[in-house]
Amino acid sequence: QVQLVESGGGSVQAGGSLRLSCAASGYTYSSAFMGWFRQAPGKEREGVASIYTRDSTTYYADSAQGRFTISRDNAKNTLYLQMNSLKPEDTAMYYCAHSGRWYSSRPLLSSEYDYWGQGTQVTVSS
Repeated sequence: QVQLVESGGGSVQAGGSLRLSCAASGYTYSSAFMGWFRQAPGKEREGVASIYTRDSTTYYADSAQGRFTISRDNAKNTLYLQMNSLKPEDTAMYYCAHSGRWYSSRPLLSSEYDYWGQGTQVTVSS
């Protein structure tokens, strides 16, 4: 069983920054990939960024490329999402997710993930 707990959300003005954290426990951290997703009211959940924990290969949605950075600290079993230059359209609930698969050709697809955190709210005002 995998447990994921997100933190770091909040309210910021457009152009600001936030750093989300996801504390993971209950599994072998070094053989998976993890991701950040978000879901705004009335919209489908979308992949934001993902990272292979074994070699730190990263993937980003077009909306996140150049503004967001996903990273992980294996020693702390923690996943991060640094979000800069935030826009009102980034407002959403952000979820951390874990996949036990060795590989995925679509690492930003929610169906590739097995475990999810409860989410942390990010609100960006104009």
